Amino acid sequence: MRKKKKHGIAHVRSTLSNTIITVTDFKGNTKTWSPSGSLGFKGSRRSTNYAAQATAENAARTAIQLGIESVEVRIKGLGYGKESSLRGLRLGGLIITRIQDVSPTPHNGCRPPKKRRV
Repeated sequence: MRKKKKHGIAHVRSTLSNTIITVTDFKGNTKTWSPSGSLGFKGSRRSTNYAAQATAENAARTAIQLGIESVEVRIKGLGYGKESSLRGLRLGGLIITRIQDVSPTPHNGCRPPKKRRV
């Protein structure tokens, strides 16, 4: 009997001040998560490319220990750690099957403030 490969979803939230990576199953139940502050990055160093890559490697290693071998990646946000977190997931040993950008985009945004009277 062959062992079935477990597949998951890696949610990458990359903001201007932090990078959080959450690995879930397809039902949405969180299996593991890793913010860049948990690896010892504090302050402005949390938003760097290196911190995002190290965070992704840490999340990938713990996901592999839980039996997840391949992930579908959903990226949200506009921070610096988008591409380097993908590299970190790959270096951590996970197989990336699909990459999807789910960043919210405004269709026209909020109403601008009134013009200044002179």
